[in-house]
Amino acid sequence: MSPDSYPISATPDRRAAALRRLAAELAPRLGMDAALRLWDGTEVPLGPRWSGDLAIVLHRPAAVTRLLRSPRLATLVELVAAGDLTLEGGTLLDLAARRPEGGTRGVLRGLDRWLVARTLLPFLFAAGTGGASHHGFEAKPAATPGAGRDDRALVQFHYDLSNAFYGLFLDPEMVYSCAYFPGAETTLEQAQQAKLEMICRKLRLRPGERLLDIGCGWGGLVCHAARHHGVIAHGVTLSQAQHDHAVAKVQRLGLADRVTIELKDFRALGGITFDRIASIGMYEHVGLANRDSYFGQIHALLRPRGVYLHHAITRPMKRSERAFRRKRPEYAAILRYVFPGGELDHIGGTTDALERNGFEVHDVEAWREHYARTTRAWTERLWASRAAAEREVGAAKTRLWLLYLGGVSLGFERGTIGIFQTVASKRARGLSGLPPTRADLYP
Repeated sequence: MSPDSYPISATPDRRAAALRRLAAELAPRLGMDAALRLWDGTEVPLGPRWSGDLAIVLHRPAAVTRLLRSPRLATLVELVAAGDLTLEGGTLLDLAARRPEGGTRGVLRGLDRWLVARTLLPFLFAAGTGGASHHGFEAKPAATPGAGRDDRALVQFHYDLSNAFYGLFLDPEMVYSCAYFPGAETTLEQAQQAKLEMICRKLRLRPGERLLDIGCGWGGLVCHAARHHGVIAHGVTLSQAQHDHAVAKVQRLGLADRVTIELKDFRALGGITFDRIASIGMYEHVGLANRDSYFGQIHALLRPRGVYLHHAITRPMKRSERAFRRKRPEYAAILRYVFPGGELDHIGGTTDALERNGFEVHDVEAWREHYARTTRAWTERLWASRAAAEREVGAAKTRLWLLYLGGVSLGFERGTIGIFQTVASKRARGLSGLPPTRADLYP
């Protein structure tokens, strides 16, 4: 049969039958322990063996039409959010584990083109696909004259979903950043405590010192530092939900005389200096155009020879800065649907900006594999609690977050994204005041 003789107005049942034939043709090439389930309930294994649990589900033929007409990652994300395309029986991590060892590159090579055309043309010209569901961040961040971008709306889009939602996959202290796993048997709860303690050791905190935590989240670090190292800690956040939780936590722990939490942009802090400053997972929100103003403000808030700890996700550097600034589709999708306004630096850009703004860099430590393990744990926990998550934030947000957490976990595992902890001090004449060895960090 020629492609011209195939009826463009094929019914959904005929389209399903054609898609099953195409999937069956692809299955030996894909070699996956998963299946394709169509809107009529039929299933096609995507490899020679299927365990019967994991399935990619197309709930409506319109999902195929939308992908053909707009073959972009953003379309795929919208279909997942809308529930037209779902993964059932597991997460993106499970699907990645079911891929053949050599991956799926080249599976279309040598495929019957007429079969592909006969299968897909009826979808391409079908009617009634529906529009995008617009689950992304649509507003444009406003600029604040003399201070850069107004980040409040960007931050609240991500963090003000629901404290109860985050509590479904975070540890009891609600630490939403890379954990530190000293051993193979370390739990997420233990690893987050180890991370907080490692930060305090790297900052060389001493009783009575003033600590600023920029983007303090739900108050994990400031409370830990005050309780275990005797500092006077101040945390700032732009998230109302985080602020309210952190204030209640400070009161509950009896730390009101040593810990304060403020709903404020750190750039609005003035007239005070700190002995130590930490920024844990906040720099990603800043934007690369604001590198110098960011580090310049931290420099102004830190006393001479004060210590700054910078904890941030990165991307590997490309052949040029211009090439680095190009956003891959998966990166752009994360920015739109989960992390609006975010940009990841490369580690060289960070250390250059620190030195350019009056800091001496002492340590740079890669934590990429720790974050792969952290985000894997978060994905598994959210998947296990997905029913509660749907009740809290809705099914669409739950599906998006499972896709997001699974995707970034794979990124950390494969090395397409990284994370570094960098320790620097405010440059001054003479000795830095830091220990000459790092033996105290890794006893």
